[in-house]
Parts: sequence; C-alpha cells; structure tokens
Amino acid sequence: MPNLRYFIKVLPVLLFFFGAMGPGWAQSGEEDPSALIGLTLEEVLSRFGPPRLVYPVRGLEEWQDDVVFEYENRDLYIHRDRVWQVGLTSAYGITRGDPRSLALLVLGERARNFDGYIAVSFPGGSWPLRIRVNIDSQDKVAGVFIYRSDF
Repeated sequence: MPNLRYFIKVLPVLLFFFGAMGPGWAQSGEEDPSALIGLTLEEVLSRFGPPRLVYPVRGLEEWQDDVVFEYENRDLYIHRDRVWQVGLTSAYGITRGDPRSLALLVLGERARNFDGYIAVSFPGGSWPLRIRVNIDSQDKVAGVFIYRSDF
C-alpha cells in the first residue's frame, strides 16, 4: 500500500507547511533542522563536538566562501561565525532517493519546481528560511538544504 505509506509520511509535513504546526516542528523526536540556523561556532562545538570532516566550499563571489562542518547526519555551512545553511539527507518527510513527485507533494503548492531543484520559503524565527531539495538526473532527491534566504 504505497499510497497509505506516503500519506502517513506526508501528513505531518503538510500540517506544518499549512500552519497547523508552527516553526520548530520535527518528526517524532527529531530536532527541527531549521533551529540549527544561526548557531555560533561555540554552540555547534559544544552541542555536537568536533566535526568528522571540515572542508571549504567556494561561492560564486569571494564573500560567499563557506566552511562546512560535516557530522553524521548533517553538514553545517558556516559563514564567519554562524551557521547559515544545513545540508541533510532527510528532513521534513523528504529523504535522499525519494522521487521528485513525492518532494513536490510534501512541500505543497508554494513549492517552485526548477530544473535540478525544488524550493519553497517558510517563516523562520529571526530571518526568512528556504528549503531547497536538489534533484539528480534520475529525478530523485539528492539532498535537502535549509538556509537563510536573505543571506
């Protein structure tokens, strides 16, 4: 019964995006990844310990360069002294390998479908946030990113 399985997976996320649940929602005991945006380096290290890998990411402009702290289930993109983006294999009911159609269903009507990714903005705490779901050449989810859209 794949339809029932998708419905069960998607229902809490739809409630979140349509406002029945506020920011801060996460699936059964999971931390809401949007809460990681804005953490300082000190907060990251005290909360998660040293990363298993640290690497640079070159932006289009020099000021867009980031340092990425890689942890088991998340990559934290840091600019200056704060996390501005979180990369995940799974968030808000979307998991790497899911079909594009499922990601579009989960993200709802406000989602914008582009060549190679899907994006939707949602209200954050102190700043606006966006979810970007990267899509691979087989039309499957390659990764999920939550980031400050004003950055």
